[in-house]
Amino acid sequence: MTTLSVPERIDAVEGIDAEFGIELFESQVTSRHLDLAARRLGAARQGFYSIGSSGHEGNAAVAAALRVDDPALLHYRSGAFFVQRCRRIPGADPIRDVLLGVVAAATDPISGGRHKVIGSAAASIIPQTSTIASHLPRAVGLAFALDRAARQGVSCPWPADAVVVCSFGDASANHSTAVGAVNAALHAAHQGVPMPVLFVCEDNGLGISVPTAPDWIERAYGPRPGLTYLAADGCDLPDALGAAQDAAHLARTWRTPVFLHLRTVRLGGHAGSDMESAYRGPAEIAADLARDPLLGTARYLIGAGVADAAELLERYERIGARVRETAAQVVEEKRLDSAEAVIAPLAPARPAAVREDVVRTAAGRESSSGASQPSPPLTLAQAINHTLDELLTRDPDILVFGEDVARKGGVYGVTKGLRKRFGARRVFDTLLDEQAILGTALGTALAGFIPVPEVQYLAYLHNAADQIRGEAATLGFFSNGGYRNPMVLRIAGLAYQKGFGGHFHNDNSLAALRDIPGVIVAVPSRADDAAAILRTCVSAARVDGRVCVIIEPIALYHTRDLHPGDEAWLASPTIDHVPIGSARVHGTGTDLTIVTFGNGVPMSLRTAKNLAAQGISTRVLDLRWLNPLPLDDLLHHAEATGSVLIADETRSSGGVSESVYAALIDAGYRGALARVTSADSFIPLGPAADTVLLTESMIESAALRLVRR
Repeated sequence: MTTLSVPERIDAVEGIDAEFGIELFESQVTSRHLDLAARRLGAARQGFYSIGSSGHEGNAAVAAALRVDDPALLHYRSGAFFVQRCRRIPGADPIRDVLLGVVAAATDPISGGRHKVIGSAAASIIPQTSTIASHLPRAVGLAFALDRAARQGVSCPWPADAVVVCSFGDASANHSTAVGAVNAALHAAHQGVPMPVLFVCEDNGLGISVPTAPDWIERAYGPRPGLTYLAADGCDLPDALGAAQDAAHLARTWRTPVFLHLRTVRLGGHAGSDMESAYRGPAEIAADLARDPLLGTARYLIGAGVADAAELLERYERIGARVRETAAQVVEEKRLDSAEAVIAPLAPARPAAVREDVVRTAAGRESSSGASQPSPPLTLAQAINHTLDELLTRDPDILVFGEDVARKGGVYGVTKGLRKRFGARRVFDTLLDEQAILGTALGTALAGFIPVPEVQYLAYLHNAADQIRGEAATLGFFSNGGYRNPMVLRIAGLAYQKGFGGHFHNDNSLAALRDIPGVIVAVPSRADDAAAILRTCVSAARVDGRVCVIIEPIALYHTRDLHPGDEAWLASPTIDHVPIGSARVHGTGTDLTIVTFGNGVPMSLRTAKNLAAQGISTRVLDLRWLNPLPLDDLLHHAEATGSVLIADETRSSGGVSESVYAALIDAGYRGALARVTSADSFIPLGPAADTVLLTESMIESAALRLVRR
């Protein structure tokens, strides 16, 4: 890759006129006073836990070097950046906005009182919480999406020449998420993919109490091929501004990753409850105080003849008075006072609109070849492929990606042929990095796409679960619905895969997904349900911004028979829509309801046939949706027979059956109830797997015990 040359630094003194210098000083001072107010409010029990920006006020220079329409995903110490950027927004009041967050007021314009976050839609600041670099994969995904959106005609909130800026601390720079995000950006740029991302590492030399070696960030990131590395003293405003302007210019002009290393200090401890004197000596603390960026900017302005000390002090006091006055006002604001109010942004639902969007596909039924004809009976894998073809044909904003999904067509052939039909801009392979895959989904979703990423195996998701839990699921919550993460994540999972695997390729652990508020989790078992669930999830993502996860049972991908030779497990994908939270019943038995999902459905149907031979009339209820559970259907079919057996292929502890059991009891069901599950174990290779997995004989034995007791 061509090495970029850094243009000669602008003359910092000439680059900051009097008015601009005072503006930056006031942004820094405002941020400092907001920190002080937050600590006072916390001490008075009127405010809540927050991390201050004192010592990091040099990041006002980064805001000044960028445009308002450059999307920003910021470190929790980016208060001065926020203030400086909001100065450019007509009518914005960063003082009030920040303090409303500190006191968790329901009128907080970004989170609605759910968390103290730095964010503003008007200022193109996507809200982040106290993240440890978890926002970096999203930033890389957004940088990846900007050029792609412009070329594909997708409506994106930001211009094609925007630069994505993300800031983080020196300790976070060591986290695998940060390392992986930088690697993903460089990998994309190395292949000629535009990657206009500015990584800003604000290095104060501490991770709470753990020191970072003074030369570590430079050694770790300075020599990286393809990464333009710039460094500056974040406590020296002209130096920081010059470096930030250079960094922004390079990222915008060359559309490649740039790393800006700002050396800062941390004043006042990690957070309000942190006593840094417990782990830092007086000399260390005094040395940081001597580098206070506010004093550095004041000395610069005085030396340049812009203002004298008395004038700067007067501005400092005047801003402090305004902050204190606003703090006294915001404590009177109303706070969230009901569970309904708190959770409102988590699961927006407009089922009628979702169904209407699904019908757009059903009305066309056209493949990319233009042919409109009913589909023959298909396997589950074929139905998913067929439906992805329909969706990609219908909507140019859909992207399908993941490891091996393009050229190879997926390990199991589920995406075979899609790259050839729709091109590498819409169906593409990714790095072997689940955090990067999900970060790409998060970023492209912000840019207006509907991403359909694939994680190759369920066990691999756990490497990157925080991208769903800490990023995708929380964005709507912490932005009060102002931002959303529409996506449909496909994961090959569950067990019963013969002749292959072990615990990484046969994994039945769903607890980590089902525990995340607002995330939709579905498990189709038949081809027709798989097609309809995929359509419904894509429409729920588009209409309501939902995060959907579809667990596709590997063992059922190519299954054709329910009983040997009958091809009864093939189905034509003619069901257009499966409402979220609706089950499917097989049979009308009156003695027993077997509640199950995934591989448990054909197992239970075969068991039902055996039970019928013994005079027991059984219906099988396929849950289809594990979050939310189909409570109405569940209760209806439970009461219809008065006996319920939950056949759960996941584990006894932390599995699905526990919540189904609880849901029935909570809903008032008082009939016979039992469950049968797989063991609390990882899944071994070979025939040993049968010793820990749910079997048909186990289901039949449990059913007989239940109905005969």
